[in-house]
Amino acid sequence: MLKLGVNIDHIATLRQVRYKTASAADARTVPVGMTPEPDLARAALEAEAAGAHGITVHLREDRRHIQDRDVRQLRQMIRTRLNLEMADVPEIVAIAEKIRPDEVCLVPEKRQELTTEGGLNVIAGAKSLKQTIARLKRAGIVVSLFVDPDIEQIRTAADVGADYVELHTGSYANAHGPGKAAEVTKLIAAATLAHERGLRVNAGHGLKYENTPGIFVVPHLDTLNIGHAIISRAVFVGLRQAVMEMLKVMSGYRGGT
Repeated sequence: MLKLGVNIDHIATLRQVRYKTASAADARTVPVGMTPEPDLARAALEAEAAGAHGITVHLREDRRHIQDRDVRQLRQMIRTRLNLEMADVPEIVAIAEKIRPDEVCLVPEKRQELTTEGGLNVIAGAKSLKQTIARLKRAGIVVSLFVDPDIEQIRTAADVGADYVELHTGSYANAHGPGKAAEVTKLIAAATLAHERGLRVNAGHGLKYENTPGIFVVPHLDTLNIGHAIISRAVFVGLRQAVMEMLKVMSGYRGGT
């Protein structure tokens, strides 16, 4: 069964528009005794109630949406899996070691980007990534690397000790015509090699209700991590219904080619 991890970063984005510092209990922008809205923990519980298999959040260095307190609270409250997206930087690695999410997905991060723009350069960062992966594993955390569907990046992800790769589907989502078929071919090849090298395979970025079935030919998929499309749909139908609708779409997956 193809599993769904619901990324709730954009719930926090909306909250941060009003409350600049939602992490501190005594933040001046948050009245005493008041929970900043929308309530991130409630969103996570709604997604779980709808059948989500996990909750994904990205703790960025700039703290533009998810705050440290959010990750601690989610770790205590949710009953499924907590997937923490993060850059390979000492401060965030130390936080992950302390909080111990079920899974960490190491991603590239740039201050000026609106959202993650591509996969990790695992080859260039192999030395640091190998050390970080070992640290996280010692803390009992499963480690995934967010990578483009590139054969050499997949090989190196296995060499540095990752448990999973999460295939970046952004190029697939943005492609049109023959280009879309070419991107699917890359995803198939990457997933096949990852499986052969002992890696489990997740996927995400740019996936929507309309284009998700287009990757059902990709084999060995374990989890899709989807955020923006679900939160956007939730504006009109509510979060629980939006999650259920995505799960219905994903029920069509039969294991790929």
